[in-house]
Amino acid sequence: NYLLRNEMPEVYLTIFFISVLLIFLGSGVWVGISMIGVSTIGMMMFTSRPVGDAMATTMWSMGSSWSLTALPLFVWMGEILFRTKLSENLFKGLSPWLARLPGGLIHVNVLGCAIFAAISGSSAATVATVGKMSIPELRKRNYPENFLLGTLAGSGTLGLLIPPSIILIIYGVTVEESIAKLFIAGVIPGILLALLFMTYIVVWSIKNKKIMPVISEDFTFIEKIKKSGQLLPVILLIFAVIGSIYAGIATATEAASLGVLGALILSYFQKSLTKESFTKSLLGATKTSCMIAFILAGSSFLTLAMAFTGLPKNLAVFIETLHLSPYMLLLVLTLFYIILGMFLDGISAVVLTMAIIEPMIRQAGFDMIWFGIYLVIVVEMAQITPPVGFNLFVLQGMAKKDMGFIARSSFPLFILMILAVIIIIVFPQLALWLPEQMIQSLK
Repeated sequence: NYLLRNEMPEVYLTIFFISVLLIFLGSGVWVGISMIGVSTIGMMMFTSRPVGDAMATTMWSMGSSWSLTALPLFVWMGEILFRTKLSENLFKGLSPWLARLPGGLIHVNVLGCAIFAAISGSSAATVATVGKMSIPELRKRNYPENFLLGTLAGSGTLGLLIPPSIILIIYGVTVEESIAKLFIAGVIPGILLALLFMTYIVVWSIKNKKIMPVISEDFTFIEKIKKSGQLLPVILLIFAVIGSIYAGIATATEAASLGVLGALILSYFQKSLTKESFTKSLLGATKTSCMIAFILAGSSFLTLAMAFTGLPKNLAVFIETLHLSPYMLLLVLTLFYIILGMFLDGISAVVLTMAIIEPMIRQAGFDMIWFGIYLVIVVEMAQITPPVGFNLFVLQGMAKKDMGFIARSSFPLFILMILAVIIIIVFPQLALWLPEQMIQSLK
């Protein structure tokens, strides 16, 4: 009766939910099933609401969300282009322009990842695609191994921020914010992060000039233009997808459909579209989309269960009694997500926590579009932090290097991400200016 009267203090209730969730996750249970299990136990113990009806209604409502239809389409677009000659074209098209910069062809890691991020929306796919070509080519030219792998691991995180971003779609659906606005909001912070990475490459290469290889390759301006021509179709596809959203011509879902069509046409003319590659891309997109949908279904049920217990509201009130300043709250959340990201992938970390975090953020007066960009950058850090850094896993398999070596190599880029977080906190308009311009242009 004590439990059903819902008189358990919010701190103990929070500990209960987290403890049960960690038991499930520690036992190797899938993230989606873990969240459904925790929600079921919580509702049975702390509410009188019928669990089955609540689960069916909530999970169906989440799964039938129109905004969510953009997700499998963007995933499929990335899967199609992953199987084309894109990685080869990225290296051949960018290297003539970058070879003479301080840092040389290491810049291909950053710009290659930035370009593919604007196609894929997945951090792991970005690392795999760019690394497939850049690792052997840069090793052949004797670039320092730690410099090569560290910049690639860090640059791969751009896949989560530069639109179309899978995690921004999930965040937008979870907090009921415009996915188009979130996409546009990620453009300037994404460029900022890429510029920070390139600046680091320049400074590091100047400081370690003795161990950097001497570049003997030289290209005329005409040769550079010819080699860059291979990248033109991909760049046009990116501008078509993002530009149609910004101009208000297409919604995120319609732009994703355009992206899939463009990717199929591009792969057809590159002669990489076969029955086998088409089937693999379709199956790959289906598996990824189903995995994400399952996690989102569990997340929506967990959100409902917590709402019935009154936990989010009570926790928000509890946080308010601590009288934390907005900056202190962001500091606490940054540390929280970095630690959480050491054990969970980015998508799971976002959907697991938004039921509790969202009321706090709204109460603190933060713009939810801005917070989405802040959150993605913080979650990006988790992609290169052991023991569960997805980019580290991908590179470990590709480069045949110890994960500790790759993590140490990417640590300077982790610091740069912290700097990027500080910059967008101090200058929030970096994330909000483009969405505001988009709204004004549509009026």
